[in-house]
Amino acid sequence: MIKISPIDIEKRKKLDLSSGNTVKVWQKIQEKGKTRLQAFEGLVIARKHGSEAGATFTVRKIASGVGVEKTFPLFSPLVDKVEILRRAKTRRNKLYYIREKVAKEVRRSMRNVQASVAVEESPVEA
Repeated sequence: MIKISPIDIEKRKKLDLSSGNTVKVWQKIQEKGKTRLQAFEGLVIARKHGSEAGATFTVRKIASGVGVEKTFPLFSPLVDKVEILRRAKTRRNKLYYIREKVAKEVRRSMRNVQASVAVEESPVEA
């Protein structure tokens, strides 16, 4: 058997990665000639192209109040390992609606904060 890729392709094919799962993806990053591992932990919102060579999955997380999404190739040698932290049952395969849902919740919470600040300021001035 000829080994083409440094990753275990059969192991990645069997990885039960589906949308709704919370995962931690360890990615190899090269800086100044050194290679280090960096973790990206978030919710899988999409899985595309099944288990073929160009298969990808998209992970979304909130970093400093801003939504960040990264799309990882499933069989990339730059992806060191994928840990499934939590499994969730979802009714649909692509969870793109999470983007709007989170933005709507943030707007609602900001509206509540602004309203409470306005209420606190008025009695002090009177």
